[in-house]
Amino acid sequence: MKKVIFFLLGVLLLGIVSVSHAQMKMAIGLKAGPNFANLNVHDANATYQNRTGWHGGAFLLVRGEKVGLQPEVIFSQQGSTIKINQQDFKANYSYLNIPVIVKLYTVLGINLQIGPQFGFLTRAKSDYDPITKQTYSSTRDVKAAYKKSDVSLAMGVGWDLPFGLTIDGRYNLGLTKLNNDAAVEETRNQVWQVSVGYKIFKSGE
Repeated sequence: MKKVIFFLLGVLLLGIVSVSHAQMKMAIGLKAGPNFANLNVHDANATYQNRTGWHGGAFLLVRGEKVGLQPEVIFSQQGSTIKINQQDFKANYSYLNIPVIVKLYTVLGINLQIGPQFGFLTRAKSDYDPITKQTYSSTRDVKAAYKKSDVSLAMGVGWDLPFGLTIDGRYNLGLTKLNNDAAVEETRNQVWQVSVGYKIFKSGE
């Protein structure tokens, strides 16, 4: 875990240094798209499957010729669909995520992306209790069972098109344990995202 954090900090530092020594371009934009989220947890009583949701928010891009730095503020629906005895239950969680992405540009605006993502749990409702393993007839607030913050490794590829359009495909791998109870199996987030964005303000181009 510490090695991963040091690696991410190194990538961020490299991105900041690279951008600061180049002729900078800046853009502010909005982005949104679908989520395909799941919880990585070993649970002998249940099978965890993808939950489809959405994400949306804003980004700031500061870039040089080959390297860009893109912090974002994103609302994200996450969680999982949980199957027990052929019956589906829902774990519906919402996060306010702050990715800080280093973008490595290749050709024609195509870029590779990597960086840390800091998440803050805003909502957690489920009809399956992650602690007691009990099922319920309706959803209940289970936010107390989870930590209020999360750290993920964001990795992906993007394309900055002409006229301010952007397309991103990203995988967010949870690095931190989500549940508070040490006696319960470790639970981590994992989310696939596809985003379409638009730069509403640009300078330096």
